Amino acid sequence: MPSARSRAHLNATGLHLSRGGRPVLTGVDLIVSPGDRLGVAGENGRGKTTLLQVLAGTLTPDSGTVHRAGTLGVADQEMPVSADGTVGDLIDVELAQVRAVLRAFESAALDLVEERPGAGEAYAEALAAAESIGAWEADHRVDVSLAALSAVGDRSVPLAELSVGQRYRIRLACLLGAGHDLLLLDEPTNHLDAGGLDHLTAALRAHPGGVVLVSHDRALLSDVATAVLDLDPTSDGRPRTYGGGYAGYQEGRRAERERWETAYRDQQLEHRRLAQDLSAARNRLSTGWRPDKGTGKHTRATRAPALVRAVHRRQEELDAHLVDVPEPPLRFQPPRLDAPAGVTLLRADGVTVRGRFDAPQSVLLRAGDRLVVTGPNGSGKSSLLHVLAGRLAPDSGAVQGRRGARVGLLAQESPPPSRRRAFEVYEAAVGRLVSSGELGEPAPVGLGEPAAVGLGRLGLLPSEALHRPVAELSVGQRRRLDLALLLASRPQVVLLDEPTNHLSMVLMEELTQALATMGAAVVLATHDRRLLRDTESWPRLRL
Repeated sequence: MPSARSRAHLNATGLHLSRGGRPVLTGVDLIVSPGDRLGVAGENGRGKTTLLQVLAGTLTPDSGTVHRAGTLGVADQEMPVSADGTVGDLIDVELAQVRAVLRAFESAALDLVEERPGAGEAYAEALAAAESIGAWEADHRVDVSLAALSAVGDRSVPLAELSVGQRYRIRLACLLGAGHDLLLLDEPTNHLDAGGLDHLTAALRAHPGGVVLVSHDRALLSDVATAVLDLDPTSDGRPRTYGGGYAGYQEGRRAERERWETAYRDQQLEHRRLAQDLSAARNRLSTGWRPDKGTGKHTRATRAPALVRAVHRRQEELDAHLVDVPEPPLRFQPPRLDAPAGVTLLRADGVTVRGRFDAPQSVLLRAGDRLVVTGPNGSGKSSLLHVLAGRLAPDSGAVQGRRGARVGLLAQESPPPSRRRAFEVYEAAVGRLVSSGELGEPAPVGLGEPAAVGLGRLGLLPSEALHRPVAELSVGQRRRLDLALLLASRPQVVLLDEPTNHLSMVLMEELTQALATMGAAVVLATHDRRLLRDTESWPRLRL
């Protein structure tokens, strides 16, 4: 499909859009040319899906322009065919452009046979259009993708009989097979297994046109993206585009963050210095100036106006010092998690749970040990972690923990949200740990690592979220509170069940770095490909 390389083009300039008075897109600029695969990153609510809708032309921005060249395929959050259709209906909708190109070619061919005026030129154009998207092979490419994505290939099957995941996989297979010049994909890894992820990765890398990819899947972005557009906050409020793929995004964002923190810290220090100078000048003025003994009254009288001028000058300097660098976003600051060396913290011998994992499993954990539990859905990974945490009794075998060893579990899903404010939930949990003797009283800041850590020091929730009821927090913020509660217990054995669920990519990078250095034992159950890569040196237990 050589022409897609020259025809595909997407250009957006100065995109701004607000909803309900809240800015969603603020000055987005981007260019996507043939061979470009632009990843779009950002926390939930940063406007990633909104941006795709603007680029697709289904949503009009408040200001800014979008120019597209070439055919467009979009995988958004809505399905274009109602549930009373069939698999074939969905395929026909997604291949509508291919069908139209083939009909145009057939019409041009008929005109050529009938020797109509201009038929030769029209036929050549129709042939070029069909060849540019590989129109005759499109259905075959769709069938190949249907099989690779484990999607239903029988076109007579009613969509009502299929799960949402099956319908999404069918639609994705169509987009990969249609030969579009431009692809706009919103979280395409949803509902895909390992084989489907491999197929999607290979298809996007081979795509000759342009791709805009919204995803939280760090492995997909690492394997596919040639550049990343970051919609998360920056020091000047404008999005950043980082070249060099996902690695370039990580490095560029880190450098940007350090510059931001340095500029903010410098401005705060200068502001405090000017305030101290003003305070000192006012103190001299209020206490009066006392000359040395023997000094004349005239000298004292002429000194007083100078003090007044000094106060005014310091006030003007303080007023003129503009603090225009906003406070940087939070940075995860986990407490030290240590455990006594050389002793067994936790062991499970031949444990089973009927209906979850029937083959006996044994685990031995000492300080600093690492273990990744893998296996398909339903193989019992979560159940094993709950057994290790003491929350689920095994049907056979035994679990023994060292006396006083603290074991913490981050479960897959958050508990039902409370109406209590986030800091109240956290402080109540810390209070129970202190009163039970599991933790000591918090030490004053600056006197070493405290036994109990304040929620604000962990860098997981902004101050405004700390004072909101948990029920009003986002899913991601509740997940961050779960992590904070785990860390509050200062566990010596850390059990993490799918920790990437609902957590941002930035926080996962910071958490992964923390896991590599903590002295506690860590057991991790995950499907996340990037996390599996980052922990590839850890021992594996496959269920």
